[in-house]
Amino acid sequence: QLSGGQRQRVGVARALAADPPVLLMDEPFGAVDPVVRERLQNEFLKLQSRVRKTVLMVTHDIEEAVRMGDRIAVYGEGRIEQFDTPGAVLGSPATPYVAEFVGADRGLKRLSVTAIEPDDLEQPPLARLDEPAGTAAARLGAAGARWAVVLNEAGELHGWVSADALRIAGDQGTVGELARRMDAWVPVGAPLKRAFSEMLQRDAGWIAVLDGARFLGVLTPAKLHEALRRSVDADAQGVGRDEVRFDSVADA
Repeated sequence: QLSGGQRQRVGVARALAADPPVLLMDEPFGAVDPVVRERLQNEFLKLQSRVRKTVLMVTHDIEEAVRMGDRIAVYGEGRIEQFDTPGAVLGSPATPYVAEFVGADRGLKRLSVTAIEPDDLEQPPLARLDEPAGTAAARLGAAGARWAVVLNEAGELHGWVSADALRIAGDQGTVGELARRMDAWVPVGAPLKRAFSEMLQRDAGWIAVLDGARFLGVLTPAKLHEALRRSVDADAQGVGRDEVRFDSVADA
């Protein structure tokens, strides 16, 4: 009387109950629908973070391999074509077979394995909740800014306010009275894919990035592209992202 997802959970639990040093899983999430599959993958990753087992997982789904694995072995043509990190497999396929296997959209897939770092962020103009609207308007005007992120006294994200709204209000009010709440944000360390998805869903030109409740900065499409490009080059050179020089078209 168990559903497919429940049977999968029972199978994983039985395997872990024996406390093996190495766990072999052959297409463990292949017999369920996409929603249940993602839920099971999340549960397994949380469990793995606690039990810390070596797991050899067989899958034909490159997105599942990228999401679940610390290392990926791409097998084809009777041999191991490439054994590397998910980022390296997506960014620098070792053979034509690997390039074909990961797909022409491997750049998009790489968004799933590239984490947002503090150095990826821009620092926008800031305004305080209790700041007079006229004062904030003058400051934004001098900086040529069209909007500002609004923080509370603790440096936590409250929302944003437009320069036009501040200018119209003048001395009649505060930033807090004009600010719009901001529900779209992502935590630092989240994958770039999550930030990109939020931008698309909310038709936003930037997304706020938080460390807990503390505001760190904003991620823009240009900075997202730079983070992705740095990640690819860092893997190719075997160095950290902060050691990679990036020259954008905008700088040319």
